[in-house]
Amino acid sequence: MHALHQTTLGGPEVLRLTELPRPAPGPGQILVAVHAAGLNPTDFKHRALRVFLPSPPLTLGWDVSGTVVETGYGVTLFRPGDEVFGMLPYPHGAGSHAEYVTGPARAFAAKPAGIDHVQAAALPLAALTAWQALVDTAGLRAGQRVLIHAAAGGVGHLAVQIAKERGAHVTGTASAPKHDFLRELGADACIDHRSEDFTDTEERYDVVLDALGGQTATRSVQVIGPGGVLVSLLPGAEDTLATAEKAQVRAVTLLVEHDQAGMRAIAELVDRGRLRAHVSDTFPLAEGARAHVLGQTGRTTGKLVLTVR
Repeated sequence: MHALHQTTLGGPEVLRLTELPRPAPGPGQILVAVHAAGLNPTDFKHRALRVFLPSPPLTLGWDVSGTVVETGYGVTLFRPGDEVFGMLPYPHGAGSHAEYVTGPARAFAAKPAGIDHVQAAALPLAALTAWQALVDTAGLRAGQRVLIHAAAGGVGHLAVQIAKERGAHVTGTASAPKHDFLRELGADACIDHRSEDFTDTEERYDVVLDALGGQTATRSVQVIGPGGVLVSLLPGAEDTLATAEKAQVRAVTLLVEHDQAGMRAIAELVDRGRLRAHVSDTFPLAEGARAHVLGQTGRTTGKLVLTVR
């Protein structure tokens, strides 16, 4: 099979379309013929730095949508020919930027029939992150007020939709040109992070979803009411936890987990027309390096997807 592979850490230029052995499913696993695979900021970081994964050689990619080719011993949920989508176990299950990939059967769910593989591949990691942050961790309820930083990004634009589906009042931060996009998704209010200070408000939120970390996390505590929750996707500054404790705010850092129940909940929202990934661009697998160049600018709206079949 062909895979977008690297033998050293570095910039996008280290990615090469390489012929590798096709994997075989182990017990409890399925072999998936990859039709499309999403890109996420974590791919750019792991390509360049040793974060969670061992040193190269590596094939990155956690998002996948495709067709089951073979099932391993003990798998009862899927059969060859089934269309599935899912997130490989993060962080050590990477490998979806290839023509075939194996993963635990329960990392996958049936692909929603109403969307294609490109749309499905854009969802898993980002949508699971948003779901686990807002629903599982924060317990977001109808009538609550939520602030979503980087709301036009991969996680953010899906979090806006999930929060609205939960009945929350949603404020999102993004550059002004992206505000119309956020309003189309259902955002009730928008803040231009380039010209406005999100702390310059009397508003008090029940939940803040922070995809930026650092001082943004610490400063977010200022706009959360007592008993509220700050969910960060990156580490905050050293004083974040102390600041949150003083303000009677719960502050946590979330690392997304593969989760079949979450994938099924996401699929159900998609089936009801309540959740849709915005795919800003697609690239053939062989041009994955170009996708990395674009993605690491941090200016992408929604998601980038690699097409394989």
